[in-house]
Amino acid sequence: MGDIDNRGDRQTAPVARAESVHRYFQTPDGTLEILKGIELTVDSGRMIAIVGASGVGKSTLLHVLGGLDPPTQGRVFWGEVSPYEQDDETRARNRNRMVGFVFQFHHLLPEFTALENVALPLIIGGRDMKTALERAKIALGEVGLAGRGSHRPGEMSGGEQQRAAVARALVTDAPLVIADEPSGNLDRRTAEQLHELLGYVVRQKGRALVVATHNPDLAGRADTVLAIRDGQIHAATMEVWEPGWTGKSADLG
Repeated sequence: MGDIDNRGDRQTAPVARAESVHRYFQTPDGTLEILKGIELTVDSGRMIAIVGASGVGKSTLLHVLGGLDPPTQGRVFWGEVSPYEQDDETRARNRNRMVGFVFQFHHLLPEFTALENVALPLIIGGRDMKTALERAKIALGEVGLAGRGSHRPGEMSGGEQQRAAVARALVTDAPLVIADEPSGNLDRRTAEQLHELLGYVVRQKGRALVVATHNPDLAGRADTVLAIRDGQIHAATMEVWEPGWTGKSADLG
């Protein structure tokens, strides 16, 4: 299987899916089973929130779905392509085109400006510097940082840094955005602004967003809320959250 062309009709197949995904780790005490037969379909223009207690496997699932960590058993697809059946170089090239990542810690390179940080995925993907910087400037404008491109991360607030990380996830036009506790280090007001931005990514940009979160506000914005318990996905219920939770649950059937 070759490279993915993400410029075509994305409606012909789900953006991504997991089929009977298991992930085990070997420890001195034996085999630790984190994911046990996960089934998940991710469509464009939809947001899926993954919730659950710390350590249940939310990040593991995102890493497997995003092409960062191979499943012990089962298959992952981006469109009709299975990345873990490709060699490392091809998978990395397709991951660059297919998936944008936003993590709890922004992972911006401190020696580069915001503009340069956002342009990096394009440069890694083989775009010339001029085109990469032009597209990065547009992406920064989309997240409200049009005037901050020349600033380094240390000269930006935490919220601005995370917005730059979102711009970096958007700049390649990747149809799948994966976010792991993206507002976990932000104050409430800044977090809400980031949540609005992630909603824009889905509603206006048409991306598929899979986000792991403990934040009820962010989960409540999702089209589907799923909980991981005992290594499997379940429809999220009010018991997952504190009293007053009004988010959407989902029936996997």
